[in-house]
Amino acid sequence: MATEFLMPKLGLTMEEGTILEWLVDDGATVQPGTPVLRIETDKVESDVEAVASGRLHRMADVGSTHTCGAVIAVLLADGEDAPSASTASATPAVSTAAAATNTTPEPAVDRRPAASISSDGRLLASPNARRVAAELGIDLDSVVGTGPGGRIVSEDVEEAATRPRPTRPSPAPTTRRTGDSSVLATAAARQLADLLGIDIAIVAPDASDGRVTRDGVAAHVRQLLASPRPAQPAETAPLPGAMQTPSATKRMSGMRGTIAKRMHSSLQQMAQLTLTMDATMDAVVADRESRKSRGNVPGFTDYVIAACARALREHGIVNSQVTDDGIALLPEVHVGMAVALDEGLVVPVVRNADRLDLQTLATETKRLATAARSGSLALADLEGGTFSVSALGMFGVDAFTPVINPPNTAIMGVGRLREDVVVDGKKVATRTRMTLSLTWDHRVFDGAPAAQFAQTVCRLLESPAQLDD
Repeated sequence: MATEFLMPKLGLTMEEGTILEWLVDDGATVQPGTPVLRIETDKVESDVEAVASGRLHRMADVGSTHTCGAVIAVLLADGEDAPSASTASATPAVSTAAAATNTTPEPAVDRRPAASISSDGRLLASPNARRVAAELGIDLDSVVGTGPGGRIVSEDVEEAATRPRPTRPSPAPTTRRTGDSSVLATAAARQLADLLGIDIAIVAPDASDGRVTRDGVAAHVRQLLASPRPAQPAETAPLPGAMQTPSATKRMSGMRGTIAKRMHSSLQQMAQLTLTMDATMDAVVADRESRKSRGNVPGFTDYVIAACARALREHGIVNSQVTDDGIALLPEVHVGMAVALDEGLVVPVVRNADRLDLQTLATETKRLATAARSGSLALADLEGGTFSVSALGMFGVDAFTPVINPPNTAIMGVGRLREDVVVDGKKVATRTRMTLSLTWDHRVFDGAPAAQFAQTVCRLLESPAQLDD
C-alpha cells in the first residue's frame, strides 16, 4: 500500500514550506531515515527524511510552496502504480502556479475546513482577521481559514475581499444625481463614502429598504479594485529623474519576504510605543575587565540580555503574549537575540535566560550567533522566545525604534557605549552610558509599567554582580 509523503510541520509556528531541492531521483527506492528533500520554512532550511520505505513518486515541483500536511509525494510498494494526474492535482499546494489554475472557486462556505470551528463551537479567527473583516464588511462565516489548525488569518480575509460578489444594478442616473440629497443612505455609508472619496449616488442600494449601506459602499470599492483599470496616457513631458531603470531588482521572497510580512503584520496588529532610558555602564565595564583573565568575556549585549531576563521575572506582564482568550502571562523566560545576516535577520533564542549566569549565557549567545551565520541553526533554536533584544550600538547608533517580534509584547534595543560628562555634586566627571530603547505593546501594559521595567534593567546593569545570582 502506498504511503503518503507529507509536507512536515517542523515547529509550532510553521504553516507552510517551500521545496528547495529533491535529494532523491523520482522512482528511486528509499528507506526510513533517507534524506529525501530539502525545504525552506519561514525560519530555516531543513532536510526531510523518509519515514517509510518504498519507491518515490514526486507530486510537487522544486520551488512550489505547500501547507503543512499537504501530500507532496508517495512511497509506492512493489507493483504499485503511481497515482493519476487528477489525484496529484488535488494536493493542497499554495504555489502561484496552482493558484492560477483555480479560476472558478467554490463557494467559500462549502470549503471551510472543520478545523475552523473549535470544539466548543467558537469560530477560530485571529484578532487581526476579525478587525480586517469588520473594516471590509466580510462575513467570517464565508472565509476559508489557512492558518494553523484552520484558523482564519487576516490574509484569508483580504483574499476573500478580492473575490467577486453579487451586486445589484444601480438605479438610473436620472434619479440618483451626484450629491443629490434624495439619495437614501445610512450615516455610516455616507461617512465611509466621504472617507474614500466615493460618489454615494453610484452605489447600489440595499434591496430590502432601498438605502445605501456601509456594506454596499465597501462592496462597491471591492468591485472597483477587482476591475481592470484603463491604461493611463503617457506623460508628454516627464520630469527629469521621474523614472529610472533599476540597475537590479531583488525579489522580496524567502527570508526577506518573511521579515517584511511579519514586521508589517506586527505594526498592524499592535499598538507599539517606544521609550528610551540611559543606563550607566561603568560597573559593567569594570566587571568585563575583571573577567578577561578567565576567557570568554561576556559582550555588552550579553549583560543587557541577562538584565532583561531577570527583570522579566520581576515584571511578569512584560513576559507575555496576546491570545484569543486574553493576555497570557508566561512562566518561563526565553530571550531572543537578533542576529544580522547578509540576507536578513534571525532571532535565535536563549532558553531559560533568567537561570543562566553570565559566563554560561555568553557561551550560549556565542554558539547561537555562530550557528546563525553558518546556517546551522536548528528549528528548536528559533522557537519559543518570550522577549527579544536587538543591538545596533556596534554601528554607532544611540537609540532607535525596534519592532516587536510577534507573538512577544516587547523588545529591547541596545545602543552604543559613550562617555557623558556629568556633574557629581560640585565635581565634573565622566560616565560610560548606553541608551536602551524599549518598544512595548500598549494594548497589554501602559507607559508606567514599561518605564518600571526599563528602570529595573538599568538598576541591574549598575550592579552586574546580581546577574550571576
